[in-house]
Amino acid sequence: MHVHILGICGTFMGGIAAIAKAAGHRVTGSDRNVYPPMSTQLAALGIDVVEGFDARQLDPAPDVVVVGNVMSRGAPVIEALLERGIPYESGPEWLARHVLRERWVLGVAGTHGKTSTSSMLAWILEYAGLSPGFLIGGVPVDFGISARLGESPFFVIEADEYDTAFFDKRAKFVHYRPRTAILNNLEFDHADIYPDVASIERQFHHLVRTVPPSGLIVAHADDPHLRTVLGMGCWSRRESFAAAGGVAEGDTAASADSAPRWSARLPAATADGSQFEVLCGAELVGAVHWKLLGRHNVDNALAAIAAARHAGVLPEVSCAALEEFRGVKRRLELRGTVAGIRVYDDFAHHPTAIATTLEGLRRNVGAARIVAVLEPRSNTMRLGVHRDTLAASLAAADDVWLYAPSDLGWDAEAVVAELGPRGHSARDIGRLATDLAATLRDGDHALIMSNGGFGGLHDLLLAALQEKHR
Repeated sequence: MHVHILGICGTFMGGIAAIAKAAGHRVTGSDRNVYPPMSTQLAALGIDVVEGFDARQLDPAPDVVVVGNVMSRGAPVIEALLERGIPYESGPEWLARHVLRERWVLGVAGTHGKTSTSSMLAWILEYAGLSPGFLIGGVPVDFGISARLGESPFFVIEADEYDTAFFDKRAKFVHYRPRTAILNNLEFDHADIYPDVASIERQFHHLVRTVPPSGLIVAHADDPHLRTVLGMGCWSRRESFAAAGGVAEGDTAASADSAPRWSARLPAATADGSQFEVLCGAELVGAVHWKLLGRHNVDNALAAIAAARHAGVLPEVSCAALEEFRGVKRRLELRGTVAGIRVYDDFAHHPTAIATTLEGLRRNVGAARIVAVLEPRSNTMRLGVHRDTLAASLAAADDVWLYAPSDLGWDAEAVVAELGPRGHSARDIGRLATDLAATLRDGDHALIMSNGGFGGLHDLLLAALQEKHR
């Protein structure tokens, strides 16, 4: 089958391309911005990619066109596709029909932590010898790729609530029909798609409706929006998790109804999340000492351990796997160190994610200076939905630089003013790199946060630091 993919250079659609190629299909595609690393990854797979959305790419007509959600009516290739009656499907629909239908799907949903939790879960299954397939919205370091077909019944997928395609406005995850579903958390996001948090809750409820009676829903115990979702109806077995609330030895007062099913104990000396014990009810079932930081990652780990047990992996095996887990690219990833200044790359782009990332780093570095650098790049952030909570989310940073391009859509200077002397703004990325390099000093931790490439700021800053200290 010849599969042609529109919007192929996105992480999700590029993952579908890799899976389709591994399944034996001929795969081609197109996108508006074709550049490394995705362009080189696709080329290495033998996938031909053209730039732009001209109608000529449909000659000769492929067997099916997989339409990414970046596409809209008016694009020449879309108009030709519809006019000529060429078969087409959305990415989630194609994946569900051709890959997931006969697999044990483990779906990971939530506003935050989907990529990290999916990566942990895939690695646990791999460590246990189960060779899962996966499609993840990032690159787990242990695999070096974001997607693979796999050799077993198990398939781990990052279950995104974003809309599916221009012709299908349901959330992507309703197509996946997981047997094991993780619900990490739920907050208002994707303001360009959803008018309020209640509409997102409804989409999560639609996901819950697709889990079979013998399936398992693993949900965060302390999330009020998830409680609302599950209160709308649940027909599957449930287990809950929360890093807080571990049952101390000898304490039997907490009932099964009130205590999280899965919890963690963190030693007071290492409350940064780098070490923790895992409890199932009141029973200690394992311990983890790993490379990751932050209580949010402890939550992610608990969810992955619970989901893996549903697939047959014992908790002690999962804990051993997590001790070897090396993380995900762009999740507090150290990009380089120059003259004692450490530069990190992180995907955080929502106030909650920003705050939890900073908290994890602060617990690890103690009183060392943290300089936070933020690009408000997501559609929700650019609309200004989170501007009133943005300053508070940056409380753990000693210094804050906010990138405020002229087309941002809201006045970033009000946020900078709220930060007081800690706050700075920049309208040019090159100048931002130069100004940062001038102010950073030995022992500083520069945390660069964006859900995009931030114009190459990481490399520009490292180069400027090297020049400064040459």
